[in-house]
Amino acid sequence: MQRLIENTSLKNKLYVFKDRKAAGILLAQRLLGYKDTDGIVLGIPSGGVPVAAEIAKALMLPLDLIIVRKVQIPYNTEAGFGAVSPDNKILLNEDFLKNLNLSEKEVEQQIQRTTKIIKTRNILFRKGVVFPSIKNKVVIIVDDGLASGYTMLSAIDFVRRHESQKIVVAVPTGLEKTVYYILSQVEELVCLNVRSGFIFAVADAYENWHDIEDNEVISIIKNFYKLKN
Repeated sequence: MQRLIENTSLKNKLYVFKDRKAAGILLAQRLLGYKDTDGIVLGIPSGGVPVAAEIAKALMLPLDLIIVRKVQIPYNTEAGFGAVSPDNKILLNEDFLKNLNLSEKEVEQQIQRTTKIIKTRNILFRKGVVFPSIKNKVVIIVDDGLASGYTMLSAIDFVRRHESQKIVVAVPTGLEKTVYYILSQVEELVCLNVRSGFIFAVADAYENWHDIEDNEVISIIKNFYKLKN
């Protein structure tokens, strides 16, 4: 049975979190049942990493990265028509793609660009370290928000293929229709700020928003492990 945990007092409100770190702290309060369990927190780079670090710290769980990435529209890099998983499995939003009027060559070029970025990030962030075993574990997948949801769907598919026991999605904010679709794919979803409407931007949930650079991701990972050790 799927379970949605939200904060109804934040429904359809904007700028409800100071920043990603503050949002992670609030999310962790709704996930305390997983504290000190045989679970793992997986952050989606880049924006999901500072959120995931706070959750992992509060729950005393290991933190790792699940490097998935949306396939960007060539003329609008904020939007995507699919996603690619860490093992290069491609997930496309076929209905949306039909309306973009992109050629097969353009689609393939964007997929190849995405695959190359995942490979580069894997080297940069993971330093060749093998992805941990998640078999029979509770896996909490974290991002800074849900818009189209295809990046998260790709992450969910990857985790399921690696035989996790239970999948929990934790995001500070999300588009209502996406939240309910993602919920249908997992056992539990925590989204504190659910918003409806025609226009949705993840950034609108945060007072302080900036793109997370690669060096910030690396710093968060290093600092997290210093705190744990």
